[in-house]
Amino acid sequence: WMEGVMGTIHECGHALYEQGRSTELMDLPVSEALGMSTHESQSLLWERMVGQSLGFWEWATPIVHKYFPHTKSCTARDFYKAVNIVKPSLIRVDADEVTYPLHVVLRFEIERGLFDGSIKVADLPETWNEKMKEYLGVVPPSDKDGVLQDVHWSAGAIGYFPSYSLGAMMAAQIFETAKKEIPALEEQIKEGNFKPLKEWLNKVVHTEGSKQESADALLAAVTGSTLQPEIFVNYLSNKYKDLYSLE
Repeated sequence: WMEGVMGTIHECGHALYEQGRSTELMDLPVSEALGMSTHESQSLLWERMVGQSLGFWEWATPIVHKYFPHTKSCTARDFYKAVNIVKPSLIRVDADEVTYPLHVVLRFEIERGLFDGSIKVADLPETWNEKMKEYLGVVPPSDKDGVLQDVHWSAGAIGYFPSYSLGAMMAAQIFETAKKEIPALEEQIKEGNFKPLKEWLNKVVHTEGSKQESADALLAAVTGSTLQPEIFVNYLSNKYKDLYSLE
């Protein structure tokens, strides 16, 4: 059920973006979302910065205890640790936020190889398995758990995967600004008060639609700078050093 909770929060983030688009400009191109990296930033912000935070679980734990009585011995920190376990995964959608970028790198390198001719379609299963072993230390037992696990390529969505990692980096950067712009944001999350964050995102991201020429331009308008990957790296480092008692 934990995966269901996180998946629901993620998809709600996408929905909030669409629902928050400008009503005055609705159906005009300028009201549309600013690309899929920006869309993923909104879903991942809610999933990771909110749903995978300790504050969220301090609010949610009594609710979970009510509907899942067998969890009553679990504390908020127990749930927090459970949704932030880091371990290699065969399946991208089940991957934790630390190892997830490696799943994206693998797919990007394969796509690039297919286009430049260095990788042949017939060699995809073998290439996939070799890269999984190299990057994550695991080898799929079948193509179902390997090269055939995603719907993207069969649907023609070539080049989509990097939007997930770009979105994750954008989410971390936007949330850092949100903490500065919204007084006591983390305390509000602990109380289950998500309205201030939603309204702020409505204002600075959702209603802006495609007014900006790029995701970088939007980030500059919202956070004061274009994409800064080190913010994402610092977010992961600080969070997981605490979780795993690392120096």
